[in-house]
Amino acid sequence: MDEKVSQYIEEQNSPQKEICRRLREIILKTFPSIKEEMKWGVPNYGNLYYFVALKTHVNLGFSMKNLSKDEIKLLEGTGKTMRHIKIKSTYDIDEEKIKKLLTLVKEKN
Repeated sequence: MDEKVSQYIEEQNSPQKEICRRLREIILKTFPSIKEEMKWGVPNYGNLYYFVALKTHVNLGFSMKNLSKDEIKLLEGTGKTMRHIKIKSTYDIDEEKIKKLLTLVKEKN
């Protein structure tokens, strides 16, 4: 695990800190060999995923590369290369849904 990512997570307020910890755990459990690093000021995973702690929630972002229009509709936002899902509390974390999205994006790249 990247020390700078750990530092980023620990600097967050609750509940964003706990959400980030859980998302990191899910990503690393799903893809144990994925490259974890700080990029553009946020934790980044293989240039396919990121998460960012915001004032009221955490965005978990996904690369849209090679996704169909229907698959892109599973995500929020208007980005040209990345879209996200919003997570406002640890209770909102649907691990199975997140794993499916992570795997979908990985398979397309």
